[in-house]
Amino acid sequence: YKGCADQKLHDPSGIYSQNLKTLLDSLVSQSEKKAFFTTTYGEGQNVIMGLYQCRGDLSNTDCYNCVSKIPDMLENLCGKVVAARVQLIGCYLRYEIVGFKQVPETQLLYKVCGAKEESYNDGFEERRDSVFGMVESGVKNSGNLFYSGSYQSFYVLGQCEGDLAKDDCGDCVKSAEDQAKAECGDSISSQVYLHKCFVSYSFYSKGGTNISSSPGSMFFPLF
Repeated sequence: YKGCADQKLHDPSGIYSQNLKTLLDSLVSQSEKKAFFTTTYGEGQNVIMGLYQCRGDLSNTDCYNCVSKIPDMLENLCGKVVAARVQLIGCYLRYEIVGFKQVPETQLLYKVCGAKEESYNDGFEERRDSVFGMVESGVKNSGNLFYSGSYQSFYVLGQCEGDLAKDDCGDCVKSAEDQAKAECGDSISSQVYLHKCFVSYSFYSKGGTNISSSPGSMFFPLF
């Protein structure tokens, strides 16, 4: 999905554009080495903050391949704005002019709800709640705020932004799970993205595939 600020970037001197390009180049370069990185660039009134994060199960090469696609997407999807975010299946990148008012950590940014399958409802909610509990515990104990696992035909994963404290991460994931239940109900698959974390699950019966196992750079348009 994409998130573009309504406010355009007022940049008659071109300094913001140059700072943003330098920032994005730095983020892409770092993605060859680590899964999460945040930095700022510029001086005085011209400071821009940016970060990227790759899914915790990606290699450095896959991380770079994902992140390196985003700068061109930002330009094409958002144009010149004071803050923007693009989230792919395997990674996301966002930037903002320092001082831009950000949304709360647990604000819902985007959701994808799968089909509702009545025939799968026998014990569905109990098993879904069990895997949600696994995610909450897993992200706090993983060391990199990422967890993926499976349980009784469920595949689930969750991740928090890399600078969150463990307990805050657990709280964010819990909020994402609550919103997944509220927004998607008994859907057999769901992806819920908050500002600082995301959770996804898929339920499958016979040889089904899940919606989140591929690290590719699939882009979801806004709903």
